[in-house]
Amino acid sequence: MKITKAVYFQGNVDYKKCPQLDLPEYALVGRSNVGKSSIVNMLTDNRKLAQISASPGKTKLINHFLINDHWYLVDLPGYGWARTSKTSKAEWDVMTKEYLVHRTNMICALVLIDISIEAQPIDLDYMGGLATHGVPFVIVFTKADKNNKNKIAGLVAKYQEKMLETWDELPKMIVTSSKEKTGKEELLAFIDVLNKNFDKDNY
Repeated sequence: MKITKAVYFQGNVDYKKCPQLDLPEYALVGRSNVGKSSIVNMLTDNRKLAQISASPGKTKLINHFLINDHWYLVDLPGYGWARTSKTSKAEWDVMTKEYLVHRTNMICALVLIDISIEAQPIDLDYMGGLATHGVPFVIVFTKADKNNKNKIAGLVAKYQEKMLETWDELPKMIVTSSKEKTGKEELLAFIDVLNKNFDKDNY
């Protein structure tokens, strides 16, 4: 798939006010500062499309980016930012949970995980919650440029080993680097297949 058009569409705090349910959506979720905005910019070849900040917790809305007039990338607030107030954290958690559970055209969540650090309980718990609510997801490892290919393979294997302690079946995993554009084509090809199935089922 080649992205020829990508625009910021709208941001909302209520999933009921999000765009109509006629186009497939892919939600980017992950801990604050894991690289969600960077992934948006990498996939669309537009470094200015999604705002990137060095300070975690900047994304506070359900942000829709319309891609090729045919599907959406959705940037959700990050989780696990310790400096966020308990009230704000609760509001964001409810907002993102309602979006993920109730948006019937949300085809797949892309759970971003920093491959350069060991498996974190907060990420594992989050994915467990997605599975409990029947939300399909894949793991998108980020920041692969911090290690060489051999070490990355070992880190992925270690992550899989950790998940198999509690999971019977592992989700699909894609290794990416926004800096080097690693995994871009694989991720877009994955989305393209799901888009075609969405078209077949809905039109």
